[in-house]
Amino acid sequence: MSIETAIFLALAAGFAGFVDAIAGGGGLIQLPALLIGLQAKELPLILGTNKVPAVFGTSSAAINYFRTVKPDLRLTVTMMAPAFVGSVAGAFSATAIPKDLFRPVIVLLLILVAIYTWRKPELGMSENLKYSHKSRLILVFLIGLTIGFYDGIFGPGTGTFLVFFLVIGIGYAFLKASATAKLVNIATNLGAILTFQLTGHIWWKLGLLMAIANVTGAIIGSRLAIRGGSPLVRKVFLAVTVLLILRVAWDTFIS
Repeated sequence: MSIETAIFLALAAGFAGFVDAIAGGGGLIQLPALLIGLQAKELPLILGTNKVPAVFGTSSAAINYFRTVKPDLRLTVTMMAPAFVGSVAGAFSATAIPKDLFRPVIVLLLILVAIYTWRKPELGMSENLKYSHKSRLILVFLIGLTIGFYDGIFGPGTGTFLVFFLVIGIGYAFLKASATAKLVNIATNLGAILTFQLTGHIWWKLGLLMAIANVTGAIIGSRLAIRGGSPLVRKVFLAVTVLLILRVAWDTFIS
């Protein structure tokens, strides 16, 4: 790999970490960059390597958030465990299930997410918890399992979906939803890394290089999100969702 390619991937990872720390969607930047920079490599290696900087960046953002935004630890762990299992299952299935099956559905879901969020400016501005605590635990268990599987098998938009479902399903404010999503995303990334490592599909030297840049971006992004609060997270969330729609739609219907 040339020095130019390494610099390109590091810069992409840094920007991905910055965006992902605020509202998710870092895969929108990092994964396409890897697909461009590693065109000669097989897809499982690219997907596996992508998870290395993702887990380091997400972890650093989570640490930053945890100092200011205190998540419901019981709810978060209840979501993390099935997310880890789902991610492992998804990563094992990554080479067996065609990605083209997912793309049209993901485009539709993202459009619905964007329209719903845009039409409700008050959404996620303050915490308004729904259901009983027991019902919330059951709901996050199912959400964690489903999105974990999606993250292992496909990936782009995982953080965005996590934030949205925590806001709309649980009643979190955007800032707390983003903080909680980071912890859950750690579980999905670890599950995928474990699986891809067992099958030999991680380029560790490149992954760790990109991790340094991703962590730097994640620290800056999470600090900015904490300072800007839920209004900033909502704006970035909407922007990332629109970009995700354009990216996945391009891959689905044009390229």
